[in-house]
Amino acid sequence: MRQRIKHIIESKVFTYTIILLIVANAIVLGLETTATGSLYDMLHLFDKIFLTIFVMEILLKLYAYRLSFFQKGWNIFDFVIVSISLLPMNESLNILKALRILRVLRLISQIPALRRVVDGFFHAMHGLSAVFMLLMIIFYISAVMAVNLFGEQFPQWFGSVGAAMYSLFQIMTLESWSMGIVRPVMEVYPHAWMFFVPFILITTFSVLNLLIGIVVNSMQVVQEKETNELNKHLNTQDMKTEHIESKLARMEQLIDEMRADLQKKHP
Repeated sequence: MRQRIKHIIESKVFTYTIILLIVANAIVLGLETTATGSLYDMLHLFDKIFLTIFVMEILLKLYAYRLSFFQKGWNIFDFVIVSISLLPMNESLNILKALRILRVLRLISQIPALRRVVDGFFHAMHGLSAVFMLLMIIFYISAVMAVNLFGEQFPQWFGSVGAAMYSLFQIMTLESWSMGIVRPVMEVYPHAWMFFVPFILITTFSVLNLLIGIVVNSMQVVQEKETNELNKHLNTQDMKTEHIESKLARMEQLIDEMRADLQKKHP
């Protein structure tokens, strides 16, 4: 029975069905935010049905894989997401009600392309942490300089290191940086562009592109790793097939020899 259930949950039909149910559940959760009356009750009922199916899916996997279920990170991810959905929902814990939408994240564990992106991101964490540290150093140095340069005239933006770092973050994102902050500052300090332009070039165009490059490179590494593992698996299967074929050929040879001996003894 355990092997039969394992075969079912590993089939493509089962996987695609779960993906469709996750998408349908996401649509229902979205419609629930605006529905009222009987429509809300119906959508809430569908939501409970979806949750019941997801719980049954996890239970089937636990039965089929036992403790080995927790050896895969994506299984743990699914288990946590579904467990959060089972927490008691009431008016005093509205945040838990909002967490139901996390069930949509289960698409990541079901779709290989999404898994590859997330695996690439985690593979890049070591390089990303170094770049984030570099970015924080640049922000801190720039914030201290901005407080000393512009804090007296513009305390709302550069009155403290914290306020300056937030303003510099807005400038880095290029959100209303020119007319909102830089040009008003330049009306008082005409040469302020000599501070802001290098800051934008370093943070927005250099460091952030470096972050993107690290993530893309990590995704390529993960892709190559999966390709190598697949090729290794195929080579192993080919070797097994060749071994079986050689054994079959040897058995056929032995059968022919036995037939020849029998014909000699009983012509």
